[in-house]
Amino acid sequence: MNQIVKAQTKRARIAQSAALIYLAGLSASGRYTMRHALDFVAGLVSKGQDDAESYAWHGLRFQHVTAIRTRLEDAGYKPATVNKILSALRGTLRAAWLSGQMSADDYHKAVSVKSVKNETLPAGRELQGGELAALMDACEADLSPAGARDAAIIGMMYSAGLRRAEVVTLSLADYDPETGKAIIQGKGRKERTAWITGGAALALADWLTVRGDHAGALFVPVNKGGKITGYESMDSKSVYSMLKKRAGEAGVKPFSPHDLRRTFVSDLLDAGADVVTVSKMAGHAKVTTTARYDRRPEDAKRKAAGLLHVPYRGRAQAVEG
Repeated sequence: MNQIVKAQTKRARIAQSAALIYLAGLSASGRYTMRHALDFVAGLVSKGQDDAESYAWHGLRFQHVTAIRTRLEDAGYKPATVNKILSALRGTLRAAWLSGQMSADDYHKAVSVKSVKNETLPAGRELQGGELAALMDACEADLSPAGARDAAIIGMMYSAGLRRAEVVTLSLADYDPETGKAIIQGKGRKERTAWITGGAALALADWLTVRGDHAGALFVPVNKGGKITGYESMDSKSVYSMLKKRAGEAGVKPFSPHDLRRTFVSDLLDAGADVVTVSKMAGHAKVTTTARYDRRPEDAKRKAAGLLHVPYRGRAQAVEG
């Protein structure tokens, strides 16, 4: 009986809270990120009295959203952070409008506040070919199931540009070893196709030999004793920990899961792949996002800078002269 009451109470809260209505339509990873953003804004505008769930979002108007954007900019937050928060606000206000909590006129005016122009370079770094080889060598040296699994994860993250959340949501049924075709569940629950070839396909074949054909997640937990503990999905945090461990073993400078994705995009563009095709492969909503990872213009600028000559000999040579 208590469980029924709790379920009814939860449904009532969701029905009344525009933020919870909005968050309910997001993926697990998106829900966590945007909940954090809304909690931050709610605390900011209510001086710590409210969170995302309790704040009366339907009361926000154009001038309030403008003030929030200005306050965040003045506080020195990066454009990407400000725009993420504005996106969460727009989604919440849309939920408030559609649920009858605010008028269409108030909603459209409030969400008309423009995003901040973002000209910053993507954070992180690209891995070099030698670093990828060292990571694979470290995995191959580990003869336990974890070695085969980790090689397959790294190979797939690099060759398909997968996000960390996309790796752990893959199921065995999403990958066809005969064709190399994989169905990726991307952001916003959008599906895309990836083609796994070469060394990545070989690494996956080795892992599947160890894993077996049990239904469940493609990449599953392996305990410290080197045994598969079940066929449920890995935690996304464990992917980060795994990469940190393998980087240490391989003598590779620390990198994040997103750095493999960044390297995937950069290497494809360097190899001459069309930016539109790469954008589709990466699951980017906009081609401009993909273009930010293009390092070719930077190489051209570096070469151009080398054409200039500054007539400075250095102190040691000046003394000798």
